Amino acid sequence: MKQIIIMCLGILLLSSCASEYYVAERPAPPPVIVQPAPPYPGAVWIGDEYRWRGGRYYYVQPHYVRPRGHRTYVPGRWNSGPRGHSWQRGHWR
Repeated sequence: MKQIIIMCLGILLLSSCASEYYVAERPAPPPVIVQPAPPYPGAVWIGDEYRWRGGRYYYVQPHYVRPRGHRTYVPGRWNSGPRGHSWQRGHWR
C-alpha cells in the first residue's frame, strides 16, 4: 500500500509540469568560485546553475558565454513552496 501511495505521488509531481521538478531538499550549496576575468569584451558570466537529470538536480559550473544581442541574462533561482523546491533556470530577457 505504501509503495502505491509513493508511486501515485511521484506521478502527480512529475506530470504537473515537464519543466519543473520538485525535490524535498535542495542540493548542497555550490562551491565558492572566484569569477575570473572575462575572456573577451562583452562576455556574460553565467553563475550557479542546476540541471535536472537522472531524477535529481546537478550543479553546472559557472562560465562565460557570448551576449545575445541587446538581451539581458536573468540568473536562475530556487523556488520553494508546498510541493518542495524547484529550480527556475536562468534565461535571456
